[in-house]
Amino acid sequence: MNSKELTRLLQSLADGQISVSDGVDQLKKLPFEDLGVAQIDHHRELRQGVPEIVLGESKSLEQLKTILAAMQRNGSNILVTRLNEEKATALCSQFPEAEYDVDARTFCLVQQKIEATGKGKVLVVCAGTSDIPVAREATVTARMLGNEVEELIDVGVAGIHRLLAKGEQLQKAAVIIVVAGMEGALPSVVGGLVAAPVIAVPTSVGYGAAFGGIAALLGMLNSCASGVTVVNIDNGFGAAFAANRINREG
Repeated sequence: MNSKELTRLLQSLADGQISVSDGVDQLKKLPFEDLGVAQIDHHRELRQGVPEIVLGESKSLEQLKTILAAMQRNGSNILVTRLNEEKATALCSQFPEAEYDVDARTFCLVQQKIEATGKGKVLVVCAGTSDIPVAREATVTARMLGNEVEELIDVGVAGIHRLLAKGEQLQKAAVIIVVAGMEGALPSVVGGLVAAPVIAVPTSVGYGAAFGGIAALLGMLNSCASGVTVVNIDNGFGAAFAANRINREG
């Protein structure tokens, strides 16, 4: 339920197109719907402008089927993150109009036209090919939230000329998400080149002393480029959600 749908409901009630009891029935499930295994927050889009997003990791297939069926009945656009291929294959059989991105591990079911809400483009910059899963999660999420998104892949500091060759693209972006593992240096470089907000995402890519992304996380938190914001390790979704709030019109 979003503001447009609520307006249509109230207008239908005022015009006598639906009865008061029908209106009450529809409003009963507006705050949330208790499914036993989950309580779906149908009110979230009214509050935040974005429907509830499902974390697929650790949920069973049956739990996901129950949750997604309720969201489908409500007419919401559906995004599931961190979904493995086995569960995705089963869900795509039940929801044939959905799309699964193997790299991003995201499941998307678009039931309403995604309206552009961004003031400008979100640019997702990826240090290396090994960082693509996290970067692609950010890309898919930002697009589902109504942003125009571009990607720069494999432009890490080991060959800085690859990044510098994309200077015009960097300068035109409204928000930049920078995804990097190893020592996590790329966000500092980008942050020193642009005026746009930079959101850094450390990944767990790297050898032993990378400590599963902790080295990149600490490097990004200690960036000498002013104003770089850092999210958690491998959290492409969180970076995209933050970018959406920065980029949103109004």
